[in-house]
Amino acid sequence: MSPKSATPWEGRSIEAAAEFTQKCLELRRSNPCAEIALDRVINDLMTELWDLGFSQSEIRSAFTNALEDMPRYAAGHERRGA
Repeated sequence: MSPKSATPWEGRSIEAAAEFTQKCLELRRSNPCAEIALDRVINDLMTELWDLGFSQSEIRSAFTNALEDMPRYAAGHERRGA
């Protein structure tokens, strides 16, 4: 069994999110209009999810649930770090 397949689903989910966000950061840094980079990526993510068969309700619910959980995770801070 490869190390990747031995990783529990939750760990693989975190790894995928970390890889995706690293790519988002690279895109943001390389974009001359960095302030709109995240909007574009999230919009593209949403359409890719829809194209792969996720329903509008599933996508909307996932985004809404993540946003509602953000204050707990962010502990009142607008941005991580200085």
